[in-house]
Amino acid sequence: MIVLRRYRRRFLRLHAVLCYRKYSAISNVEINGAKTTEYITWVRQRADPVPVLHQILQTCSRTGAILEGEACHSQIIRIGFQENTLTSNMLINMYSKCGLVDCARKVFDEMSERSLVSWNTLIRSLARNGEEREALGLFLKMQREGSPSSEFTLSSVLCACARKFAVFECKQLHAFAFKASMDSNVFVGTALLDVYAKCGFIKEASRVFQCMPERSLVTWSSMMAGYVQSALYEEALVLFHKAQILELKVDAFIISSAICACAGLASLIEGNQVHAVLCKAGFGLNIFIASSLIDVYAKCGSIGEAYTLFRCIEERNIVLWNAIISGFARHARSLEVMILFEKMQQIGMFPNEVTYISVLSACSHMGLVENGRTYFELMKKEHNVSPNVVHYSTMVDILGRAGLIVEAHDLIENMPFSATASIWGSLLASCRIHGNLELAEVAAENLFEMEPDNAGNHILLSNIYAANKKWEDVARARKVLKESKVKKERGKSWIEVKNTVHSFMVGERNHPRIAEIYSKLDELIEELKKLGYLVKTEDDLHNVEESRKHELLRYHSEKIAVTFGLMCLPVNAPIRIMKNLRICGDCHSFMKLTSSFAAREIVVRDTYRFHHFKNGNCSCRDFW
Repeated sequence: MIVLRRYRRRFLRLHAVLCYRKYSAISNVEINGAKTTEYITWVRQRADPVPVLHQILQTCSRTGAILEGEACHSQIIRIGFQENTLTSNMLINMYSKCGLVDCARKVFDEMSERSLVSWNTLIRSLARNGEEREALGLFLKMQREGSPSSEFTLSSVLCACARKFAVFECKQLHAFAFKASMDSNVFVGTALLDVYAKCGFIKEASRVFQCMPERSLVTWSSMMAGYVQSALYEEALVLFHKAQILELKVDAFIISSAICACAGLASLIEGNQVHAVLCKAGFGLNIFIASSLIDVYAKCGSIGEAYTLFRCIEERNIVLWNAIISGFARHARSLEVMILFEKMQQIGMFPNEVTYISVLSACSHMGLVENGRTYFELMKKEHNVSPNVVHYSTMVDILGRAGLIVEAHDLIENMPFSATASIWGSLLASCRIHGNLELAEVAAENLFEMEPDNAGNHILLSNIYAANKKWEDVARARKVLKESKVKKERGKSWIEVKNTVHSFMVGERNHPRIAEIYSKLDELIEELKKLGYLVKTEDDLHNVEESRKHELLRYHSEKIAVTFGLMCLPVNAPIRIMKNLRICGDCHSFMKLTSSFAAREIVVRDTYRFHHFKNGNCSCRDFW
């Protein structure tokens, strides 16, 4: 403001002399011994106010001083200088930077002659202020009038397409860029791949990236973010490693994408490496990156490391609190969740809807029905947080897992909005646990309509029939599944050993050491039987003999993975296994006894939660 006042004073001083003023003086001089008196008259030149006006407009643009900018605009009109193209462009820029897009558009429309800068400035302003349609329309008007465009024009319009997910318009602009030989420009190329990635056309985005002769940090960041958005986590990490090989100076956005990729893969080794890179690059204290790192460690089963990192951050925002609370909830550490929930309020941080999702989830994992009901009411009454569909889904899960199937169904019927597939899926899973066949059929019927291509719903209903010994219904359900040609997801587990991920399917045959693994597994099962291990054949729902059920359960993927971990990992290292399906009861018992027999900590992440097996016990307390 001090700078603006100085410019304003200069402006007023200059405008005080806009009119010509005459000055005179009397001089007594002596010429050849004779004294004469000479009258000298001169005219002071008129000061040019335009440079000062331009300086004031530039300062207003930088500082957002709209009142001073409008006053400057009025002076421009007063001296009749509004027809000047450069001045009008500066006015458009000033109004755009101050968020007054309508005023910028008015100045633009009143221009008698427009330059490329005029078009670019307004199109960029419209795109940045949520007026994407207007930006596209202005670009079309520019083409109709035959005005030449530049790379900056095209990149601004492409940014507008990205915000509106307008892939059709993007393809047209791509063709325009190719025709105008602008596709090789780094700004245009980056904008193109960003639009394709955000619209889900990741192959097209990757093709643009590969064809670019020059790439900026924004280009790399956009491509990595596109891979992460499309759940192509391995491709994102491969790109991150390429950036390191090329010795690019990575920024916070690239680091953030790499961390998200590690979280998606639940890759602890990669997560540790990215953590080291970001510390070396000086991003260790970035609060948003720290929250992403906490999420990585939590998803990789290292909740202790996640909490240690959380404690190292002095200034914590709601994102950081939500990250650690969510991590503890994922590991079914309900006591820690509740303590942190109270602590954050004690320091004046109010929970939001994300916080309550984690708190309710913790109650669900531990069967804390009354606590769940209390928090569900607390969020509405005390913190004025309106429950959304995720909160209702978690509440249905709390009731269903605790065996209150009818109450869970009543809650679904009385919700203020329609139930989602997630909610019906939660009810169906609860019916599977507690054997409620009637409501299982209701939930399945809704799921078949909402997710016709999801084979898991057919299989879950078939398993409920099998658990109730209704083999004719099982055959009918499996026939429907077969006729629908929907592929069933096979059980798969993976484990990371020496920087390599080893994946195992049920009844694995392709691993190079599979014969050795099976031999070790058979020996392990015999040792566990001495400790009281009994195969839970009720967890196999095939209509076959008991001996066949024993054989089917013996080679579940997580058993193969843990055996391989015992063979290859150091004695003191925990064994971490990821699984794409819910762990069955027989494998759960197997893991508990193995942790005691081998004196090893075993961490298994299935689709529902983390299980920490240690000394013959599991963190879930046999409730999952």
